[in-house]
Amino acid sequence: MNRFIDIAGKFGPTLQILKTAFAAALSWFIASTILSSEYPYFAAVAAIITVQVTVADSVDKATQRIIGIIGGVLVSMLLGHWFKVGAISIFVIILVGMSIARALRMNPHIISQVAISSLLVLAFGQTREGYAYERIIETVLGSAIAVLINALIVPRNAVPDVERSILTYSNLSAQTLSSLAVLLDDLGINRKTGRSEVDALIKEAQECRKSLSLAEQSLKYNPLLTHKRVRLSQLTENIQQLESVTIQIRGIRRSLADIQISEHFQPGLLNVQQLKLAMEATAKCIAAYGLTAVDASEENLAKLRSVIQEAQAAQAHCLDGLHNVSSLTTLRDIGSILTDLGRIVSETQPQHLPQEIAEAV
Repeated sequence: MNRFIDIAGKFGPTLQILKTAFAAALSWFIASTILSSEYPYFAAVAAIITVQVTVADSVDKATQRIIGIIGGVLVSMLLGHWFKVGAISIFVIILVGMSIARALRMNPHIISQVAISSLLVLAFGQTREGYAYERIIETVLGSAIAVLINALIVPRNAVPDVERSILTYSNLSAQTLSSLAVLLDDLGINRKTGRSEVDALIKEAQECRKSLSLAEQSLKYNPLLTHKRVRLSQLTENIQQLESVTIQIRGIRRSLADIQISEHFQPGLLNVQQLKLAMEATAKCIAAYGLTAVDASEENLAKLRSVIQEAQAAQAHCLDGLHNVSSLTTLRDIGSILTDLGRIVSETQPQHLPQEIAEAV
């Protein structure tokens, strides 16, 4: 069943269209046959509007529509006795209804729904007894059917999107650190600082958070995907670790920029090539961490162990070579870079992966 949900979920928009059509048809059928409603299209319209990408969005949309319907009906029932249908009465009732909703700080969707309901009840409620109550009942019916269909028929699972986002984020993090390492080849010659690369990484971090937020929404009010919440919790921890890695990469970029403008920098006294190797080896740890977080196969675990050992060795070798640096300013900046590299390796350690993965390592 879970595999079927994952496969069907890949159809995305097509599946949502099918669910919307089914919800509208079922709402019309129940409203017209069981409730004997003369206006079953209100139930169908409510269903169409309520079916959203996630169940949580459907619940929010249903709530907004029902509140707006009730608000509009109340305004028309209270004021409609003193007005006949006309331009002036429509202006007054919509103005009053939307003003009250706005004063109560309601959602903009609710405010517009109050206006629509006020207009319809004013127009038809005076000639059709019970119209206002039927409109509320049909709206509740259509909204409820839409929520149930969205929750029970192949509900949206956005967890795979988070996994793909983590892979993209970790790979870009590794590429960014590697691009900063390339700057070491021209220290003291050009003035490139890697700012654009780091800015792109920060933007990718924000996109990753957005995919996580959507996945959290997709699991709310979703009984068929409860088992996915544990997995999403694990992925949330992975994203937090990658965000910490991003902070360290930003620190490395600043340190490199300081070295570029330092008057005390002496290229000949610093083993630049060894520092570059340390940065590139650390970048491999980031990519391996992201891959293992998404797919904890034995092959990926072994690769993660290997690259972590290589990075630690490269950093230790670079640290040993700092005794040749006489400038305290340069020593401070290089030491800061090595500290950040050490923290990145620490963030990619197996204990920052799900417990069962860490134990396997």
